[in-house]
Amino acid sequence: MEIQEAQNKVDQWIKKYGVRYFNELTNMILLTEEVGELARIVARKYGEQSYKESDKNKSLEEEMADILFVLICMANQTGVNLTDALIKNLDKKTKRDATRHLKNEKLK
Repeated sequence: MEIQEAQNKVDQWIKKYGVRYFNELTNMILLTEEVGELARIVARKYGEQSYKESDKNKSLEEEMADILFVLICMANQTGVNLTDALIKNLDKKTKRDATRHLKNEKLK
């Protein structure tokens, strides 16, 4: 699925099932909450924390998809074309970091 198609699908879903978008502040809070849930799973799967019973059925895939959904909602309601934004961002990073990481001894 292309990014623009994902933005369209989320918009259709919101209009059909969600009634309307939550306001931008609410979505920002939801995005932060979802990132926290991903962090919790990463801390248990790759870090030193042990799983709690309530964490055992959570997956990285599900938490990442939750983040992507809310991010797409925010893009839609603020008029951001994520395809264009990502292209611009990659261009910026390429110009800025063309040799930076190649010269980083920590990455070798």
